[in-house]
Amino acid sequence: MDTTTKLDVVETTPWAGGRSPFSVEYGKLMMWFFLLSDAFTFSAFLVYYGAQRFTKMTWPNPEIVFKSFPGVSENAPLVFVGLMTFILIASSVTMVLAVEAGHRNSKKEVIGWMVATIVGGFMFLGCQALEWSHLHHEGFWWGQIPSLETMKEMGLKSDLVSTQQFANLFFTITGFHGFHVFTGVFINVIILIMVLANVFEKRGHYLMIEKVGLYWHFVDLVWVFVFTFFYLV
Repeated sequence: MDTTTKLDVVETTPWAGGRSPFSVEYGKLMMWFFLLSDAFTFSAFLVYYGAQRFTKMTWPNPEIVFKSFPGVSENAPLVFVGLMTFILIASSVTMVLAVEAGHRNSKKEVIGWMVATIVGGFMFLGCQALEWSHLHHEGFWWGQIPSLETMKEMGLKSDLVSTQQFANLFFTITGFHGFHVFTGVFINVIILIMVLANVFEKRGHYLMIEKVGLYWHFVDLVWVFVFTFFYLV
């Protein structure tokens, strides 16, 4: 091979693996664009919450607002939300395992891990519904908070305006996140049906599992920020 031919080979294969790092499958690229835009939306919500939280003289103490473990204990601060967080993170792990099994074209394992992910999603939504129901029973809702006397009995020292803003933002942001979780569970169910119908077996790859996995991991990551802002700060 002469020198000219060698130079031509080098110019046509500039990357170590012979493939450009910008060579991303179209559907996966579009998913990243969607997640980026969705991240801006959640960021706007949380930045506004932070602005309200730190410009008010008083604010509801999360250890008091979220001190109950519905149906179990009335004095277990942040334990219930800790359980919710564990469930969602565990479902993220099972999604990782489903993606990994898809890379190996192991249909049986993909089905098992997808089922576990869906169950985890439903459990999280059930816990959130239980938490919402408990807070509503205590008097918190959009445009509604407990009376001043009830708040004093609960140990809340925040004023009515701050408490109402907290309630409105809590139900709006956690509801928006819950909608994303519900959407993710719905999509996972559809993907599971497609796996059972051998759709991906016929295609020869399980790339769709990886795309859905990106969405599910994003939902889990967002919850970490929601958890931090509402339950810890």
